[in-house]
Formats: sequence, C-alpha cells, structure tokens
Amino acid sequence: MDLATLIGLIGSFAFVVMAMLLGGTLSMFADAPSALIVIGGGLFVVLMKYTLGQFLGAAKIAGKAFMFKADDPEDLIAKIVEMADAARKGGFLALEEMEVTNSFMKKGVDMLVDGHDADVVNMTLQKDISLTEERHDMGIGIFSNLGDVAPAMGMIGTLVGLVAMLSNMDDPKAIGPAMAVALLTTLYGAIIANMIAIPIADKLALRKDQEKMNRRLILDGLLAIQNGQNPRVIDGYLKNYLNEKKRKLDEAE
Repeated sequence: MDLATLIGLIGSFAFVVMAMLLGGTLSMFADAPSALIVIGGGLFVVLMKYTLGQFLGAAKIAGKAFMFKADDPEDLIAKIVEMADAARKGGFLALEEMEVTNSFMKKGVDMLVDGHDADVVNMTLQKDISLTEERHDMGIGIFSNLGDVAPAMGMIGTLVGLVAMLSNMDDPKAIGPAMAVALLTTLYGAIIANMIAIPIADKLALRKDQEKMNRRLILDGLLAIQNGQNPRVIDGYLKNYLNEKKRKLDEAE
C-alpha cells in the first residue's frame, strides 16, 4: 500500500468537505444533473479515445497508484552481486538454484541458464522494457485525458445551467436549480481533474520511471554477469543507479 497516495487522497477530500460543512450542509453541493454531465459525460468522452478493453482496464491500472511497490534498487543490486558470485564459482547453471522473486530478473536469469548469447538477452529484455513502458503510457494517458475532459464537461454543464436559467427568468423557482447546475458542474469537473485524475496520472508516471530504472539496472547487471565481470566491479557499476546520498552512505560503510 502506498501511504502517500492514500493519505493525499483522503486528506485533500477531508479539507474540501470540512470547508463545505463550514459553509452549510453537504446537500447544498449535491446535484444529480451536474454529476451526470461531468462524471457520466466525461467517462464516455474518454471511452471514445480508447478501446473498450483499455478503458475497462483503467480501474486495475489505477490500483497501481495505491498498491504497487517497486523493488528497492539496493536489494536488486545485492541480489545481482550474489548471483554474479555464484556464477563465477559454479557457472550459469548455479543461478538455476537461486530464488529470484522479481519476474523480469527471473526471465533474464532463465535466458542465461539456457545459454542465450548477450545480443539475444539484451534484445529480448530491451523489448520487454519497451512494451511495459507502452502499457504504462496507455494507463497514464487515460487518466490524463480524464483530467483534461472533466473541467471541459464542467464548462459544458455551466453553459447548460446558464441557458436553463436565462430561459426561465420569469420563473423564480427555476433560477435556483439552474444556477446550481451551472456552478456545481464546474466544481465537480475541477475536483475530478485536480484531486483524482491528474494525481493518479502523475503517480502512475512515477511508477513507470521507477520500474524502468529497476529493469535497466537488472539488464545491466545480467549482461555484466554474462560477460564474467567481477562481482565487486558489478556492485560499483550498478550503484551508479542509486542517488548520491545512498552512494555516499554505502561508501562510508
């Protein structure tokens, strides 16, 4: 569970709800026509931009913003150095007996054990990285588009409300509901875009960068093992993937 995502989502909504309660009751901010225009209309506009399967998979993709946890690069480096030491002592077949939990690393280790040459290993794993990045980009695109569409649908709802209001100026009872639609659609659009869709898209982009870096680290480590590099050399080389502060802490130890 990513606490930052969960706390940020709950905290932002909590402050908005508290502000609403200080100004009156929550029922003042509930309006079915506004929700239909922004939520229903916005989702169907986004659906037009993707296939049905991609759109329906958006909920699962969003789950990565809350549940996905990237491997610690230091743990990956330690595992690769351990494998490099085992390979130097017992050959690539010794890697077959090692427990590897990372699926991408496991795929690369299996290729080393099977005796594929470096070009094949590099090409296959690079393709895996590229396709994974494309899948991430698709998920990011869905929520980025929702972040763009929601305020636009809010503006459409505002125009609908204003037209309804101006068409019924002679009926004072109709002015209030029409004005509510005009204002609340803008509010709903801003909330969906800035408190849900865009933050999720940004968190998914962060996840993509983390996973890409880890996979490139693993690829470099596996190719170094295949080339027979000394485990200490591999350790020093891969630590370039760590931020400067962590590198200095490791050097101090």
